[in-house]
Amino acid sequence: MNSNESLEEKIKIDNDLSKRYIDLDPNGYFIIKVDLEEKKIILEHFLNNINDEGYAIDPETNEPIKCDSQSKRVSNAVFEGISAKQLGILITEERNDLITRFDHALYLGRELQKAEECLHKKLPYIQD
Repeated sequence: MNSNESLEEKIKIDNDLSKRYIDLDPNGYFIIKVDLEEKKIILEHFLNNINDEGYAIDPETNEPIKCDSQSKRVSNAVFEGISAKQLGILITEERNDLITRFDHALYLGRELQKAEECLHKKLPYIQD
């Protein structure tokens, strides 16, 4: 298998894994942003309520939150840093009440690493 085939296989596996169902962390979720002008990574934490099917519920309407929703939610906490390690330590050592699931922690680590790479390469970041 050559390197192009390996890369194509990795991309296919990653894309398939991104489509699987995941249980949301009951303590909330994070939105990650990269500010190329300020040269920092911004990590916003939002609280949620989870229904019996595992969907995040809007606390005002008790309806599932849609990805394309135009409503603006207020974040529970905001963290800023210049590296994945710095932000990882902030959310696990200084505020260790925000993550309850191992898969959520692993996901955040991957995404923060990807955000850091985009920051240093001056590329747009898209959260998976």
